[in-house]
Amino acid sequence: MVSGGEGSGGSTAAPDIGMDDGTFFGVHVEPALDIKFKPLIGKHRRPSALSNVGIQHFRRKAVPPSISISSITIMLKLLSSSSSRLHPRAHIQPHHQTHPIRLCSTIPVSGNPTSNSFNLPLVSDLIANQRWSELKTHLKHSTFITVLHQLLDFRADPELIRRYLNWAQAHNAPTNIEITCKLLQALSNAKKYPKMRAFLDDFVKRNEKHSVSSIFHMLSLSGSQFYANSVIIDMLVLAYAKNSKTNLGLEAFQRAGDYGYRLSTLSCNALLSALVKENEFGYVEFVYKEMIRRRIAADLYSFNIVINGLCKVGKLNKAKDVMDDMKAWGVAPNVVTYNTIIGGYCKLGGLGKMHKADAMLKEMVVSNICPSETTFNILIDGFCKDDDVAAAFKVFEEMRREGLKPNVVTYNSLINGLCCDGRLEEACGLRDEMLGVGLKPQIATYNALINGFCKKKMLKEARELFDTICERGLVANVKTFNTLIDGYCKNEMEEEAYVLHNMMIERRVFPNTSTFNCLIAGLLTKGNIETAKKFLQQMEAKGVKADCITYDILLDALCKNGEPRKAERLLNEMFTKGLSPRHVTYNTLMDGYCREGNLKAALNLRARMEKEGKRANIATYNVLIKGYCMQDKLVDANELLNEMLEKGLIPNRTTYEIVKVEMMDKGFVPDIDGHLHNISSS
Repeated sequence: MVSGGEGSGGSTAAPDIGMDDGTFFGVHVEPALDIKFKPLIGKHRRPSALSNVGIQHFRRKAVPPSISISSITIMLKLLSSSSSRLHPRAHIQPHHQTHPIRLCSTIPVSGNPTSNSFNLPLVSDLIANQRWSELKTHLKHSTFITVLHQLLDFRADPELIRRYLNWAQAHNAPTNIEITCKLLQALSNAKKYPKMRAFLDDFVKRNEKHSVSSIFHMLSLSGSQFYANSVIIDMLVLAYAKNSKTNLGLEAFQRAGDYGYRLSTLSCNALLSALVKENEFGYVEFVYKEMIRRRIAADLYSFNIVINGLCKVGKLNKAKDVMDDMKAWGVAPNVVTYNTIIGGYCKLGGLGKMHKADAMLKEMVVSNICPSETTFNILIDGFCKDDDVAAAFKVFEEMRREGLKPNVVTYNSLINGLCCDGRLEEACGLRDEMLGVGLKPQIATYNALINGFCKKKMLKEARELFDTICERGLVANVKTFNTLIDGYCKNEMEEEAYVLHNMMIERRVFPNTSTFNCLIAGLLTKGNIETAKKFLQQMEAKGVKADCITYDILLDALCKNGEPRKAERLLNEMFTKGLSPRHVTYNTLMDGYCREGNLKAALNLRARMEKEGKRANIATYNVLIKGYCMQDKLVDANELLNEMLEKGLIPNRTTYEIVKVEMMDKGFVPDIDGHLHNISSS
């Protein structure tokens, strides 16, 4: 026997009451009785002597089964009485627990839902009718999380749960990922898909703390909800893509493949479109290939998005491969597909590319796909920008034969092409034709004509046309001002350029980098290098960032002025400004050193350029070969010429002129094994 412990109120002897098989004196005790021991021996409260006695006897010995029922009754009463005296608040859970925020009450209650006090029909009715004050009164002893658990456990209408959740969150109530996932599963099982989309859209917009991996983990804990989880993840990818959280959408797409969740074409298309908008073209290819691998049925929209992304980065061969995939999957290309690829070829330009663009037009017709106005406009603009106005007019005539009416875009492209080709009268005639067919010229039309007049040095006519813009109900934009300012600067009319610059500020047309580049170039034509540098400081003070062209203009002026070292300091400054010098930047500076006779500095600059990942091009070799020739180092120049040929670079007309004038006219015949013949015949 052991005497009563601390707080027992005396030295009452504890009887031998325990067995290790869950019985008292050999008689089975109902589980409800066992609850009274939990507060006594819980890890948050020091056990009393009486509870120690019970534990020791449970573990130590058996009791003869001959004890009477009356003895058992007496001992149970004694035990119950002692427990109450020792722990008068044993029925309350330990005070260390953290209680969630309550919407109505600050009284601590158990976090676990109990069914005794929860009236589902009443609660559902209050939520359905949005009688929130009555609901707060009815649930004043419950926490937000508790109520949500109860609603989910009682399988309440998920739409009512969602409504309650929205109301509670509007009152800054907390939530957790477990509740969110359970509600989504309930909505999915009830096929409340529009409500799911709205809920996930809101969740994605405001969610900042829950990672994609935590969402997948929580959903996966419900092993029997695979179909519901697939629907949830599919809509999650869609929500991320639509809310410009493309990186999270991509992560969810990747994890969906790992978990085996099947995604829809709709969600994948949204993700592909978002990736194209963010210029993540590598990931566009990845998602497309994964769709094929996972057998997600790509549709016409899917293929067109991928083709558009590939054309944007000039991967025309891959774009054509995707078009072949379309046909293999039984999806017929449409006019948008062809327009995209034709536009890709036109953007790259060059005779070969424009020929392929024209071939695509013919393929369209053979495939019984009617070209649209957009198709012809893309081709016309492409030929004009490729300085082939004659080919552009052939397409223009074909457009008319097809019964399609040229629009403002068509005329603007042709007028711009004619102006760039110096055919101003024809350009003005085409503008009059526009007016004759009821088309109103746009500001782009006037910009093209003003540029044409400036190229012809007809500044008076350009200014007169500029002044009529307002009369036509149009507003001059920054390109309009820049075109005329550039014309003034190139014709040494700096004062007029400054007046126009001030006018654009008065009209709240804010100068951009191109504006300052024109003004700086104008100053440098007269050798005003210091004033030009002040303009550079002024543009930066106004928040206009200098670009590579700005620095190229300044570098060129310094090199022509015999100051290549100052120019190289500007090159170093470009790197500090986060700009990446172009080939023309390095070549200009190399030329400056060669003119000075500093071949070592020029070669060091070439090594620096190649270290930055830019291989020497034909212009680089032309500069260096001429530099060696100017120093009468013709053998070294010949070695550079052969090095250029060995690297597969094709000599151009400038190369031929250097070889002829700087080598052959001086009596030196370069050893280039027949390459000179190829140059002269090119």
